[in-house]
Amino acid sequence: MKTKPIYIALAALLGLSAAAQQPKRAVTISDVYRITSVSGVGLSPDGKRITYSAGNTSLRTLKADRRIVVADADGSHATDIVTGEHCGSPAWSADGRTIYYTDQAPDTTMQLFACDVASKQTRQLTSYRLGVADGAVSPDGRFVAFSAEVYPEFGADAQRTLARRNSKDTGRVQAHLADSLLYRHWTDYSDGRVTHLMVCDLSSGRVTDLTPGSHSLLFTPSGDRLFAWSPDSRELCYVSNHDSHPEASTNADLWLVNVGGGPSRNITSANPAWDGTPLYSPDGRYIAYRRQSVPGYESDCFKLSLYDRQSGEHRVLGNDFDDWVEDFAWSTDSRTIYFNADVRGYMPIYQTTLDGRITRLVPDVVAASVVTDSRGTFYFTSSSTGKPVALYRHELKKRSTSQLTHYNDALEAEVDFRPSEEMWVMGAGGDSVQVFVVKPHGFDPNKRYPLVLNVHGGPQMQWMNSFRADWQVYPGAGYVVAYPNPHGSTGRGQAFCAAISRDWGGKVYEDVMLVTDALARLPYVDADRMAAMGWSYGGYMMNWLQGHTKRFKCLASMMGLYDTPSMWGTTEELWFPNHEFGGQPWNSTLYQQWNPAAFSKEFATPTLILTGERDYRVSYTQSLHYFNTLQTMGIPSRLIVFSNDGHWPSTMRSMPVYYNAHLEWFHRWLGGDPAPWDTRKMIDNEVDY
Repeated sequence: MKTKPIYIALAALLGLSAAAQQPKRAVTISDVYRITSVSGVGLSPDGKRITYSAGNTSLRTLKADRRIVVADADGSHATDIVTGEHCGSPAWSADGRTIYYTDQAPDTTMQLFACDVASKQTRQLTSYRLGVADGAVSPDGRFVAFSAEVYPEFGADAQRTLARRNSKDTGRVQAHLADSLLYRHWTDYSDGRVTHLMVCDLSSGRVTDLTPGSHSLLFTPSGDRLFAWSPDSRELCYVSNHDSHPEASTNADLWLVNVGGGPSRNITSANPAWDGTPLYSPDGRYIAYRRQSVPGYESDCFKLSLYDRQSGEHRVLGNDFDDWVEDFAWSTDSRTIYFNADVRGYMPIYQTTLDGRITRLVPDVVAASVVTDSRGTFYFTSSSTGKPVALYRHELKKRSTSQLTHYNDALEAEVDFRPSEEMWVMGAGGDSVQVFVVKPHGFDPNKRYPLVLNVHGGPQMQWMNSFRADWQVYPGAGYVVAYPNPHGSTGRGQAFCAAISRDWGGKVYEDVMLVTDALARLPYVDADRMAAMGWSYGGYMMNWLQGHTKRFKCLASMMGLYDTPSMWGTTEELWFPNHEFGGQPWNSTLYQQWNPAAFSKEFATPTLILTGERDYRVSYTQSLHYFNTLQTMGIPSRLIVFSNDGHWPSTMRSMPVYYNAHLEWFHRWLGGDPAPWDTRKMIDNEVDY
């Protein structure tokens, strides 16, 4: 069987070749902060130019260096038109002369700006007192739609009220008040605020609240599209959950509202599950969106669906496609939709016709920010385990892919970013489990190396062949790193994904142990020096391993669930444990069956614990409880609590400590290279980076 040319081209472009041009040094934590990332790709209306965001972070200054770039469609003549620490989210105007973007205004709020591409002259478009998020200019250029937090009961006094409530004056009362759930979410208390959809008339500056009242636009930490303009600029479609108990419901719906205001109309009321990420077709006839079918289940399969604005009909496209649709874009003729999806450790690009016929177009890539022109040319960002993210162009007719941005070429020539190898292990129930393996810098097949096994969170997600600092820093210090996709992972069909629900310590634990056995048999792995780490559900699995195996020399548990009954009582999105454990602690025995704390008598393995004090998804008290138990039992353990972080530590301020703390812990128990800094001194700000 011959290898298709596209596979060869993509392998070379994404850094999968094993050939080395010259000796390179090992990756360090500092190198992670030298990487320039590319995102937010946009194609000009005539298809001749592209725009994107590029930026990195200085470890020394802990500040971002960002820029908005305009280039020819082949990547040439790239020009920075806007620079700054906060600029981003570029988008073209309908005439292709202007780039709209968000940036920090002099009053420190985020606002929408415009930059003339030819002259590079910028102007501030909005001055909304509470700041602008998700700004999008209407196709006719007359309006800006954006989301903003408001106090609906205070009206025009919202800004004064906000300032008073946010006062840092220690002489004032500092308290939160709640009369209903969801009173806090992700990292913040709501304190009566809701997020509304606003429209600003650019000619007059007048702002209209299109969604007055107590209901909020859907909250999403991942940047999902919350609203979209109709092509005629007369209507917006937005996403909101109006259920009386939003903390226990995933019933987000699509709503239509006129640009001038007035009542909104729910067009997905017939579906009691999630509907979101709307996008109008260029001809205005359809709204494409993603939907789920199971109420209260946030990890049901995301299907691509279509709403016919003429007939009012809804239909699912490609109902037999059994993997999660992530993002999508219309063709210019409104006849085709292009999308990416989680599939076996990658995120390939597909197309579907309006009758649901799906074709895979670009395989074996992790594609994001996908846009396309009328000639079948795709632009997307992508990375692999051993190659940082860059912008690529794929010409469908030529079946060729080219890399357009090269910000990291010099760094890649200097540093040994390690690629991954893929292996499959027979797991629970006879299902195969995908495992990516990264070998250490200076790998010698005749030597045996310590191993770090990384279990992903979610739990419904997948590890991909994409760049991640964990999988470079630890191999740079002499470790083999392995990251498996056990039961509960996406990319293997919905049944495999759903297999984890109500079975948290069952099939996944069996998968992890079978993967560990297979890794221990590799000739270059030292089976006596193995560690395991995990974040969120991965942290839960570390805590579960603690009471069920002695295979690992040490563990590292980040933001992990420890006591499942009390986790229900402190998390904000109650739909999650309600579904995963089949009810509440007082009416479901699964909370105790799959409770790591119930097996504390078996604990023995040294453990590093990291958490965030503002983590409202998995309360930091879970980690305190776990640490108290280990310390009382005399088991070596270390606790790090990031005071200002939530479920995801700050990339700039906290992640360097995260990487260093792991290296210290692994060095202590596995004997790899020492960490570059003293973690205590890092926390005390006594390290000169």
